[in-house]
Amino acid sequence: MTNSNGVLKGQVAVVTGASRGIGEAIAIRYAMEGAKVVVSARTVTQDEHYLPGTITDTANRINEAGGEAIAVKADLALEADRHGLVKAAEQAFGGVDILVNNAAITYFIPVVDFSEKRFHLMMDVQVWAPFELSQLVLSGMQERGQGWILNISSHAAIHPERGMPGHGGTVYGMCKAALERFTTGLAQEVFEDNIGVNVISPGLVATPGVMHHKLINESNKERVTPVEHMAEACLRLVHGDPRQITGRIDYADQVIEEFSLEPADLI
Repeated sequence: MTNSNGVLKGQVAVVTGASRGIGEAIAIRYAMEGAKVVVSARTVTQDEHYLPGTITDTANRINEAGGEAIAVKADLALEADRHGLVKAAEQAFGGVDILVNNAAITYFIPVVDFSEKRFHLMMDVQVWAPFELSQLVLSGMQERGQGWILNISSHAAIHPERGMPGHGGTVYGMCKAALERFTTGLAQEVFEDNIGVNVISPGLVATPGVMHHKLINESNKERVTPVEHMAEACLRLVHGDPRQITGRIDYADQVIEEFSLEPADLI
């Protein structure tokens, strides 16, 4: 069951891309520690997406375990939905204390074949949406004197090794590299406001999306880590002293080791 007196007691958390995979796990882990969670994605009912999982499922899972959660449908490529998400969170629970920018839309296509429409869509969802959502919640965090923003990145942000064959991930890597630079810049800007801003990459987790894109193979299957490890690391980066935990570019396994964390089973 959830612990209403956990380390996130009384906090309001918005988690995007929370219908399945990493976003779902983060939302559940935060709820287990007492946060009121707004779970957001485009998929409300299962007939709306080919991959399993919906925000309705995630919210129900939390509420049935004694937590507090609402599901808010939002296509983060749309300005109205971005603004509507923050407004819905504030109306339901009050000001947003924690923002997790996890949502992504990804196409693995070589640059020579990449369309302008898909390029802009990826940039809108993975770069502009985290930027604008941060803008929308920052004033409230500044007024309350504390807050947390956590951006979900990927090892794709790291420059690839020269001479190795590519797999169409150039635009994805661009988005994640931009997200990481945004994170460290914003962390510097709001340091005096007691707002922690961090970015974390999960490593290789067998989420529905990863399996769909066939990103796990014989050469890397030994590196697959449970989603609970990512959720635990993401929990650690949104509580404590924001001036001590900010501006970090982290990887889940490093956070687990650094803080000697024991990943909890998800409800």
